[in-house]
Amino acid sequence: MKNGNIKIIFFGDIVGKPGRFALRDYLAANKDQYDFVVANIENASHGFGLTEKNYNEILDYGVDVMTCGNHIWDKKDIFTYIDNADKLVRPINYPKGTKGAGSRIVEKNGIKIGVINAMGRVFMNLLDSQWEIVKNEIEEIKKVTPIVIIDFHAEATAEKICFGKYCSEFGTSAFFGTHTHVQTADEQIINGMAYITDAGFCGASDGVIGMDYNTSLSRFLTSIPERYEVAEGKITQVNAVEVEIDVNTGSAVSVKRVYLSSSKIEEEEDEN
Repeated sequence: MKNGNIKIIFFGDIVGKPGRFALRDYLAANKDQYDFVVANIENASHGFGLTEKNYNEILDYGVDVMTCGNHIWDKKDIFTYIDNADKLVRPINYPKGTKGAGSRIVEKNGIKIGVINAMGRVFMNLLDSQWEIVKNEIEEIKKVTPIVIIDFHAEATAEKICFGKYCSEFGTSAFFGTHTHVQTADEQIINGMAYITDAGFCGASDGVIGMDYNTSLSRFLTSIPERYEVAEGKITQVNAVEVEIDVNTGSAVSVKRVYLSSSKIEEEEDEN
């Protein structure tokens, strides 16, 4: 913490082994710069979902909270461990009774930080409306801490922008759009809230949003379903967003995009 501000980094969707290793290597070199680390991990295990093994590995890298989205249920062992995964947040607008938690308050170095995950409804699987649910959750968290972070996992740009502005009206500190895997150049501060429409992704740059180019091309040319495979190119990228937040007011004082690429991928015996 510096000058009463905490510095947070949020990593866009981690895609497969290339994304996990890119996250690992970036944090190994830079995590001392940050007070709190959040990453979207819904594509972390071979592009779809999150295994318990990878959940524990990502914690070891230095991630404090993991958010997700529509693919979180793709690895079926998620149902065996999600209720005990106290650093994992799934979309809050799944129906009541869904396993896992839609928000968490995490304390680190004496500072409490609220994290909410929500999913959009335009061009997505239709969940409960996020508007009132998230508004109420922000208000509940702010009874405990002024710092509230939201990962909004959604397809439509207009829905992200509108929902972001809506959340800013209730004292949200930072709002990160995820899901489309393409980092947008619209980072800004709205009503004291750091905002970006999409944080991008971490993974292989040679594919199509982290997936193999040839498989993606075949699906577009033929319209025949085919299993996506994670791209395994020589270049990986890290997309993230850095935000500084006043610990007393919960207002963002700065926001900055991170876009780095590297040719270093360490090979390991790991099918995921």
